[in-house]
Amino acid sequence: MQVLNKKQADEGRDSQTATDRTLREFNLLRWFSVVSLLIIASVAVGLGYVSTQFVVNDSVERDAMLTAQFIQAMAKAEVRHSQLPPGTTMAQLLDPRMDKQHSGVSADLAASTRIEFLDHVEHLPDTLLTNVYALDRTIVWSTNPLLIGQKIVGDDDLDESFNSQVPVSASYHKADEDREEQKFQREPEYLFIENYIPMFDESGTKVLSMVEVYKEPQDLIRRIQRGYVLIWTSTLLGGALIYFGLFWIVRRAASLLQAQQAKLVASETFVALGEMSSAVAHSLRNPLATIRSSAELAQEIASERSQKNIGDIISQVDRMSRWVRELLVSLRPLKDDAEAVDLSAAVEDTCSAFAHQIERNQVQLQVSTPPTVWVVSQPVLLTQILNSLFSNALEAMPGGGRLTLEVLEVKEQNEVQLNLTDTGKGMSQQQERMVFKPFFTTKQGGLGVGLVLVKRIMERFGGAVSLTSREEEGTRVSLTFNVAAGGDHGAQHPGGGG
Repeated sequence: MQVLNKKQADEGRDSQTATDRTLREFNLLRWFSVVSLLIIASVAVGLGYVSTQFVVNDSVERDAMLTAQFIQAMAKAEVRHSQLPPGTTMAQLLDPRMDKQHSGVSADLAASTRIEFLDHVEHLPDTLLTNVYALDRTIVWSTNPLLIGQKIVGDDDLDESFNSQVPVSASYHKADEDREEQKFQREPEYLFIENYIPMFDESGTKVLSMVEVYKEPQDLIRRIQRGYVLIWTSTLLGGALIYFGLFWIVRRAASLLQAQQAKLVASETFVALGEMSSAVAHSLRNPLATIRSSAELAQEIASERSQKNIGDIISQVDRMSRWVRELLVSLRPLKDDAEAVDLSAAVEDTCSAFAHQIERNQVQLQVSTPPTVWVVSQPVLLTQILNSLFSNALEAMPGGGRLTLEVLEVKEQNEVQLNLTDTGKGMSQQQERMVFKPFFTTKQGGLGVGLVLVKRIMERFGGAVSLTSREEEGTRVSLTFNVAAGGDHGAQHPGGGG
């Protein structure tokens, strides 16, 4: 029987080892953590970049449009204010080299009108530099006198604005030293905008000159910076919330998957062991009964010298029979329906049943329970749990000790906790980790299914069991039950009062 149990236990461990190896080969939580972090981070960075670029480009384009509209409107207003002949535009007056070629407009009037307009342009807020280009790309006026008279060749933005006849704008963070026209009298601090504003003839179809304005709009920059902070903060927080939300879901799913996998392996193990044990038990019962009957008959006629040997045979047969019964009980399916059971009455009955053994072992028993407390369980199975725990505790204290039992109601969680503490020899940490494994035992001649059955019964009714122990100090077993609803009308524990 011991060889068979060892073989079955080895098969169970091999199955569990194979399952653990499979789970280690593909760790769902680890893979999800890495892959989802990369994907969410990439998406968040991409969204943040696209959003910030949109904010900057949209803000720059809007500022450029408003600047162009303002300068063109100011040019028309200045022409009207100077009472120039009809058909005259500011675009015709911006090139001082053409002052004497305007029909109906004196050179002095053209110059004064131009100077008045350029004075307004020069004092635009947030302006770094303003240049005025003639049709041949020569700078005919600038807020930086060193640029006047220079001809700019190869400026794509300037050529585009002349050819497309629409304003062109661009934003920069640093002046381009290779561009001759970007000679600022003060360096920009953060961001500056370049605007090309075409000035048209009277028909509005031909560009005669170009006004180039470099601006560092402080208010716009502050709004862009606030937009940066808002966008990146929202993106990072949103990405973090999505990641941790999904991580929590997958972590819970992985835990449930592992728990279900462990239950499946345990269930398959118990089914296989149950089938094998049932066959073995039925095969052993009859031979054991025959051996015991024969030994009892032999005991009646045997000599005094043989009595002890025959008694040993009967004792070992009884021991084998008890093992078979325990094995069958531990491996049979738990199909009993949950009922409301009075835990206090069950404890009282168990204490009465073990009273003789408690007295014989010289154990001090301390019990603290409420008068009545109803829990979700099943009367027979609850008795089996308490009998197993009491038996283990008393066997751990053959030379006496103290056994403490207390029942506590945890009303906040709608639970009841039963704590059973002994002052026996205790267990090592390694033994403590193994106590709920099938066929593990610290007792000489034990089968190792008692605590396994306790755990199965408690989990069957939605409860839990835990064990803590220290060598030479004792062991504490805690059972957690769910409080039974409508317990006053539930099942009365066998032997209980009322």
